[in-house]
Amino acid sequence: MPLTQEQKKQYKSIGHHLKPVLTVADNGLTEGVLAELERALGDHELIKIKLSILDRESRLAAIAELCKAGKADLVQVIGKMALIYRKNFSANKQLSNVHRFK
Repeated sequence: MPLTQEQKKQYKSIGHHLKPVLTVADNGLTEGVLAELERALGDHELIKIKLSILDRESRLAAIAELCKAGKADLVQVIGKMALIYRKNFSANKQLSNVHRFK
């Protein structure tokens, strides 16, 4: 289910204060990157990703692939940073960025 504009606005304000938990380099989406993406989304629900890819089209394609692989919704892209969200129904309230900042 896509995010509403109100949800995106709320998640953007939360995401502003987050540090990137995942960095994607030029060598692309490796198994390690995808495993860390799955772990981070499971723990935190809302995560910031830094992409060290110079070409803009390649960067946007990598973001789309990350969202597809993690079954997550894209909240925002600013430059080389992406903010993505995936709902976790059994989230730990101490780890979840959404629950901690409400």
